[in-house]
Amino acid sequence: MQMIAERLMTAGPTPQLVGGRDRLSGRITFPLPADETRFEAILLPSEGHIWTWTVQRFRPKSPPYVGPEAFEPFAIAYVQLGELIIVETRLTGFAFDTLKVGLPCRLVGEALGGRLTFAFAPLEPRT
Repeated sequence: MQMIAERLMTAGPTPQLVGGRDRLSGRITFPLPADETRFEAILLPSEGHIWTWTVQRFRPKSPPYVGPEAFEPFAIAYVQLGELIIVETRLTGFAFDTLKVGLPCRLVGEALGGRLTFAFAPLEPRT
């Protein structure tokens, strides 16, 4: 499956988002900016926690929305990845009534509109 955007994340069983570190200021950004002379690629943590969230209960206008014709509400969150950065993302695998600030989550690949993108899913407890 084709990725929704180049250099967005790594492939494999434990994907990671690809961010950028500004060579001048050290500031971390996501996604990785195209300016390779100013930004170096870095891998962002694949686990984080929900910083804030909401549920999209109506179909966004298209374009830019690309999704199934039969719209179903979905959760969107800002997820904090360590002390580095907060990223905007879809949530998957969470029941809406269980969502709360601080919930741990992990990066997963997700198909959307025939392409591969990313989302964050509940972090299973380690055994």
